Amino acid sequence: MSGRYINPYTDFGFKYLFGTEPNKENTLELVNALLQGREHIRSLTLIPTEQLGDTQDDRRSVFDVYCENEQGDKIIIEMQKADQPWFKDRSVYYSSFPIRSQGEKGKWLFGLKAVYTIGILNFVFDDDKDDEEYYHHVVQLMDVEKKTVFYDKLTYIYLEMPKFRKTEDELVTMTDKWLYALKHLPDLLERPKALQERIFRKFFDVAEIAALSKEEYAKYWESEKIFYDNVGAFMAARAKGIAEGEAKGRAEGRAEGIEENKRENARKMKTDGISFELISKYTGLSKEEIKAL
Repeated sequence: MSGRYINPYTDFGFKYLFGTEPNKENTLELVNALLQGREHIRSLTLIPTEQLGDTQDDRRSVFDVYCENEQGDKIIIEMQKADQPWFKDRSVYYSSFPIRSQGEKGKWLFGLKAVYTIGILNFVFDDDKDDEEYYHHVVQLMDVEKKTVFYDKLTYIYLEMPKFRKTEDELVTMTDKWLYALKHLPDLLERPKALQERIFRKFFDVAEIAALSKEEYAKYWESEKIFYDNVGAFMAARAKGIAEGEAKGRAEGRAEGIEENKRENARKMKTDGISFELISKYTGLSKEEIKAL
């Protein structure tokens, strides 16, 4: 590995930078930046990332980073390295674990602490891929008719990192600066001049690959290898899908052209007063289709 800094898109890298006790100040500052003033968190406690179901047979969940603030609000942070089927369903499912974990025995009146799910995505959503400027999604339950927030204790924050294209000179907010650091960290040779805050001095110090222990370096190297293997497999699958889609499109286009030619010929024959029976015989169209022309 030729880079100076840890790749945060690797499984080991992200958990090391944000999911370890010595580095949880990184997590605190990142979360506050992404909340953008909706809430200011003063302290965080890391929670075990493996969440079990109610029974032995239930599916478990393992988060990248899981923590709670001083008020007991729960925060899930996930680095999603590639698109996958049912991503939104998976995200909602994950948020159910910190909700259900708050249930109490006895006379509990269902008062819940807030739950935040933060997804740092190395892909873009299909349904807004054409909107190049919209990359920071904040999602809550909404009253559709009134267009107001119905329930503010369940929040999903998604960051489409490929859409974040601000240069160092364009960085203004702490949100900008954190996104820039995350996106460009593997390619940087030194800390950018725009990131002068104390937290970034600390962040870049702990992100140095040379500062890893021998055991940590071995884990990181393996995690880096898996990351690029997965990226290669994803790119190959996407290329294959594009090629198959193009071939299918060409075939469908030819078929549509043939059908349109049939309809055009039928229109001309119909105008010339030729019977529906003969038009149907020579074009293959049904009498109902010919009548509709």
